Amino acid sequence: MNKTRATKRTSSVSLPPRQAGAQPTIGRRNFLLGVAATSASVARMAHGSPAAERKIRIGIVGGGFGTSFQFHEHPDCIVAGVTDLRPERRKRLQEVYRCENVYNSMEEMLRTNRALDAVAIFTEAPNHVPHTLEALRAGKPVLCAVPAAMTLEECEKLIEAVRTSGLTYMMAETGYWQQFTISVRQMYKEGKFGEIYAAYSMYRHPGLEELWFENGKPTWRHGFPPMHYPTHCTVHLISVTGERLKAVTCHGWGDDSPLLRGNPYNNPFWNETAEFTTDRGHSFRVEVWWAGAHLGCERAEWYGTKMSFVCDNRLGTPYTLIFTSPLQELDSGGFRRAAANVQRYDVPQWWNTGLLPPPLRHDSGHEGSHTFITHEFIASLIENRRPAIDVYEAVAYTAPGIVAHQSALRGGERLTIPDFPRPAE
Repeated sequence: MNKTRATKRTSSVSLPPRQAGAQPTIGRRNFLLGVAATSASVARMAHGSPAAERKIRIGIVGGGFGTSFQFHEHPDCIVAGVTDLRPERRKRLQEVYRCENVYNSMEEMLRTNRALDAVAIFTEAPNHVPHTLEALRAGKPVLCAVPAAMTLEECEKLIEAVRTSGLTYMMAETGYWQQFTISVRQMYKEGKFGEIYAAYSMYRHPGLEELWFENGKPTWRHGFPPMHYPTHCTVHLISVTGERLKAVTCHGWGDDSPLLRGNPYNNPFWNETAEFTTDRGHSFRVEVWWAGAHLGCERAEWYGTKMSFVCDNRLGTPYTLIFTSPLQELDSGGFRRAAANVQRYDVPQWWNTGLLPPPLRHDSGHEGSHTFITHEFIASLIENRRPAIDVYEAVAYTAPGIVAHQSALRGGERLTIPDFPRPAE
């Protein structure tokens, strides 16, 4: 099979595929057929056309998180190989994907299964770049779990490897396809926010230390720096507006817990909180917290000149839209101020629409995002186009967190985030 190459597009500000072009006000029907990265394949499925002439033969690497996707359900995909170093995980992969081609390692699968068209990598975070580079060298397009890289040097290596290979790379960031993120992205395209001048995103996961050790031995997650896992948050701004994060000051909190000692990252923090400045002069606050008295969540808030959007906070406040209005009210001191128009928002089940082929129109992991990730990767290969989260988007989501952690280690020093621009085309 010929190498699958990403389609080139021209964009002076490196906007993600969904933000490129004009910003018309469109209705829900047009949105379903036009705003998704998979628009061509969606139209084909929605009109009942036959499946693609060829099917993508994919190999799955990693029997933990890797078992939670739907490649075996996709009409244009065949799971042609599965692998994990652990026998019990190999068995689980085999059962989930009903695949008889089972391999002891990724290296063995790449070497012996010449029929593979692509590889989906769901291994440990420190192995993402090494494993991706190995798959690219073998001529296979790659879907990889988050984060994209562990260091800025790895970001550069990843971009160069994708560029020189000409192969498709996509990062499997779930936040891009959270149901509320899909809604917010569409609202922004329609101009409902006006200018988003500030945003706030939080990934709070208390109790994560339960995954730090297994059978008395540390796992790769032991002491993993919170800001090295930023993509569940950075996606909430970058995928909506297309802007880039240019500078950061970050503060970390740790308590010298014995659990943190001796971790391979020399990370002293349970929680990290970053204040980013974007290339448009906007503010973006990100919290990645592993410990403390707080509610676990992946949520965000977007503040605009005409409208704001606030996610469900798990304390009884639902998804909410806040609009400017001509009304006024009195504050507690008796002074007049503008009174906002506040409306509840019911988030659509986008997974149950024409955005996905019929077999994938069901709820899935991480707020319905897994079927979207599955479909976007397969559709990008079938249609020979750039995926929604290509290597430049992936690095734009990942690198700010790497720099933020360095800021926290330096006591909150303000640091510049290097740019990894998409080449002029």
